[in-house]
Amino acid sequence: MKLPFAGRLLAVALFTAASFSLPLAHADASTPKVGLVMKSLANEFFVTMTQGAEDYQKQHPADFELISNGIKNETDTQGQIDIINQMIIAKVDGLVIAPADSKALIRAIEKARDAGIVVVNIDNQLDPKVLKKKQLDVPFVGPDNRAGARQVGEYLASKLNAGDEVAIIEGVSTTTNAQQRTAGFKDAMKAAHIKVVSVQSGNWEIEGGNKQAAAILSEYPNVKALLAGNDSMAIGAVSAIRAAGKAGKVQVVGYDNIDAIKPMLKNGRVLATADQAAAQQAVFGIQTALKLIKNEPVDALKDGVIATPVELITTP
Repeated sequence: MKLPFAGRLLAVALFTAASFSLPLAHADASTPKVGLVMKSLANEFFVTMTQGAEDYQKQHPADFELISNGIKNETDTQGQIDIINQMIIAKVDGLVIAPADSKALIRAIEKARDAGIVVVNIDNQLDPKVLKKKQLDVPFVGPDNRAGARQVGEYLASKLNAGDEVAIIEGVSTTTNAQQRTAGFKDAMKAAHIKVVSVQSGNWEIEGGNKQAAAILSEYPNVKALLAGNDSMAIGAVSAIRAAGKAGKVQVVGYDNIDAIKPMLKNGRVLATADQAAAQQAVFGIQTALKLIKNEPVDALKDGVIATPVELITTP
C-alpha cells in the first residue's frame, strides 16, 4: 500500500531519526564531544539540518565528535528533556539545541550548564526574560524570524489589495520563532492595510496546517490568502484549499524552503517561502559551541544573538 505524502515523509523522517541517534566514533579522549538536540525529525527541515551537521562532522573528524538525536513530534518537550539528560550522562562538552518550547526546556538547560556543559541555542530562541531570571548566558545562533516573515508577507501583499482578508497558521504558540513569524506576517499585512481575520496554531505539522486551513476557509469564505509559519503547514493548507474547491483562489505562503515545497512554488500552489539555510543552521551552532569550549572569541553578539541569513524565495 502506498502511503499518502504526509505518511511517506513521516516514515522517512522517523527512519532517519533512528539513524541519527547513534554517536560517531571520536578520534581520541581530547576531542570535544558535541550533542545536537533537534526538534521533530518528522519535519524535513530538521532532517536537513541534522544531515548538514553530520556532513560537517565528517569533513572535520579530528575537530569534534557529534551525537545527535531528535523528537518525533513538534510538541514533545518531555522527549527533548530526556535527550538533554542523556547528553549530560554522556558527558558532552557542548550542547546545541533547537528547543521545542521557549520556556519549558530552560530547567533542563540549566542542569546542563551546572554540569559544566557549553550550551548554544539554534532555530527557536529561548525566552530571554526567563534566561535572565535564571542568570543563564545562552547565545542564540539563528535568523531574524520576524524580518524573514515580513519579507514573505510583503511579497504576498504585493499580489493582494488593501482591505482583503487573510489568516495566519502559526507554529507552536509557546515558541519564540512562531511568535516572531506571526508578528512579521502581521507587520506586512498592517503596512498594506490587509485584514488578518484569524490566527490559529497548526503545531508546525502538515496535519495541523490542513485542519486549521479547512476550519478557516469554512468560517471565513472571503479569505484571499493563508500565511503559514512553516512549509509543512503550508503543504497542509494547500490540500485544504484544493478540498474546499478553492484552488487558484486562495494564495499560500510558507517558511523554510524545504524540498517538498519546491514543486508547489513552481506551479503556483505556494506563492513564496523563506530560506533560512537549514543545512547550515546546526553547523553555525556547532562552530559557536566549539569556540566557547576552547575559550575562543565568538562572532559579535547583539542582545545575545548571532544573526544568520534568511532569504525570500519565490521560485524553486
